[in-house]
Amino acid sequence: MPKPSLIGDFIAFIRHEKKWWLLPLVAVLLAIAALAVFASSSPLAPFLYTLF
Repeated sequence: MPKPSLIGDFIAFIRHEKKWWLLPLVAVLLAIAALAVFASSSPLAPFLYTLF
């Protein structure tokens, strides 16, 4: 039997504990992390830093 992944484990936790309010929070945190990674490796970085 394969070991459950982190994402699968997280989804199972949300379903079992009925913590649906965590989904938007995680989505926003992932979007900010993606923006930070994109900003650090892009020539557009000086323009993205003005957003913060």
